[in-house]
Amino acid sequence: MLRLEARPQSSRLWSVASPLLALAITVVIGVILFLALGKDPVRGLQVFFWEPIKSPYALGELTVKATPLLIIALGLAVCFRSNVWNIGAEGQFVIGAVLAGGVALLADKDGSRWIVLAIVLAGILGGMLWAALVALLRDRFNANEILVSLMLVYVADMVLSYMVYGPWKDPAGYNFPQSKTFAAVTQIPRLMQGSRVSIGVLVALAGVAVLWVFLFRTRAGFAQQVGGLAPAAARYAGFSSRKALWIALLTSGGAAGLAGALEVAGPIGQLTPYVPAGYGFAAIIVAFVGRLHPVGMVFASILMSMFYIGGELAQSRLGLPKSLTGVFQGLLLFTLLACDTLMVYRIRFRAAATAKGAA
Repeated sequence: MLRLEARPQSSRLWSVASPLLALAITVVIGVILFLALGKDPVRGLQVFFWEPIKSPYALGELTVKATPLLIIALGLAVCFRSNVWNIGAEGQFVIGAVLAGGVALLADKDGSRWIVLAIVLAGILGGMLWAALVALLRDRFNANEILVSLMLVYVADMVLSYMVYGPWKDPAGYNFPQSKTFAAVTQIPRLMQGSRVSIGVLVALAGVAVLWVFLFRTRAGFAQQVGGLAPAAARYAGFSSRKALWIALLTSGGAAGLAGALEVAGPIGQLTPYVPAGYGFAAIIVAFVGRLHPVGMVFASILMSMFYIGGELAQSRLGLPKSLTGVFQGLLLFTLLACDTLMVYRIRFRAAATAKGAA
């Protein structure tokens, strides 16, 4: 018989091993899923884990997907470490994209390249504005930030739809719900010719370094984490819970808005109803698989982008629905939650006879 026995303290070994075990279990379940669908499991795993890294072009596309996931996850890590549950990063991503797109539409082909800075700033401010609504309602009316941030996602989607179906609809777009293609001067600079990888990846890596310093080398970062782990101790130490709330949500919203700006002024190049790609929700998984640590989230974002690309390839090459991406993301999250049990509990074996005698 098996039983769970509480550990005297959380296991540091399993804090690292748990995501690896969760990934292994996800792969095993994926094999079973491919077999159930009548597909070759080896080919299925190849599509998800080999095709996205087999060539320089594939690695570039992997980086394009990983960049917004990493940027959003960095902001969410500040929230979650502060015990503030921002589930609406997707809405902040969308509003950041809308405001950034609005600035991009003001440019013409002869404009200055400096407008890129205005586009990025507009995206950051848009995300911060949407997160500020959550902070205000939580601060003044004690509204649940989980529900408020999540519901605002749908409001953000409606704002985007209104703009691309209405005022910003391209009159020469054959009645498709999309804005005009942004002028070339608004394009986020790319790292190399012939690749879609932009300087956004450098921004993301800089964010990793900044977050590490903030969390582990500054008093403000320490205050954020103490407030999340022990609110009473934080109040006793003189740390403001209101300040921590606003810092967490504005940081998270700004990061999501930045990702939205880099996305619409980068790979997409216009506003469409398909700007919401689920990055804000997937970044929650990235944050937890990466253990809310800046370096860990780098690897988690790469893994999650492999699921995105693998889902697209499975649709075109294996005839499977694109929703398979969400299936793998959900499997990874739930197996991680299950495996995290081993951080605070250990499995003990005991003979059936002993158990019967004890009964």
